[in-house]
Amino acid sequence: MSSNASTVLPQGAGYGVVIGMGLFFSGLMIVLTFIQKRYTAFSPSNAEEFTSASRSVKPGLIAAGIVSAWTWAATLLQSSAVAYRYGISGPYWYAAGATVQVLLFAQLSAKLKLNAPNAHTFLEIIDVRFGPVGHAVFLFFGLATNILVSSMLTLGGSATVTDLTGMNTIAACFLIPIGVSIYVV
Repeated sequence: MSSNASTVLPQGAGYGVVIGMGLFFSGLMIVLTFIQKRYTAFSPSNAEEFTSASRSVKPGLIAAGIVSAWTWAATLLQSSAVAYRYGISGPYWYAAGATVQVLLFAQLSAKLKLNAPNAHTFLEIIDVRFGPVGHAVFLFFGLATNILVSSMLTLGGSATVTDLTGMNTIAACFLIPIGVSIYVV
């Protein structure tokens, strides 16, 4: 049991969940990748398949991907905070502000698909439109944003595990990405 009496679960459960779930999901993804490679015409090592699923994803799955990509620790914590402050209507109004961005992004992405049907990333479009200097600037800011968001998600996950189990926050920050690292490498 952890030394902190206010935790819900024992400290060993934190390590078990972080390492066990990480290994389970990385193993599951490796098996699914093997099944895809063996039984479908799509190659997981192909860049076209990796970046855009060979352009075969239906709108419902795209919408689910957008919602899951935008629902991260800060969003969940903020919607909970406005629910606490304003009652049941708080999260609805919080979500209403985000829907404007989603609708505008949907229109922008439809227009981009018409103008640049073979582009995979926004950086390819930036490179063609603004040249190598603009491409380098947006590449830097894109990488910086990815590092910032990944750090926030890792720290948010480690803070949650720490609060529930008393697990060391630094250990959680290093152990949480291991499952992803196993799958990616």
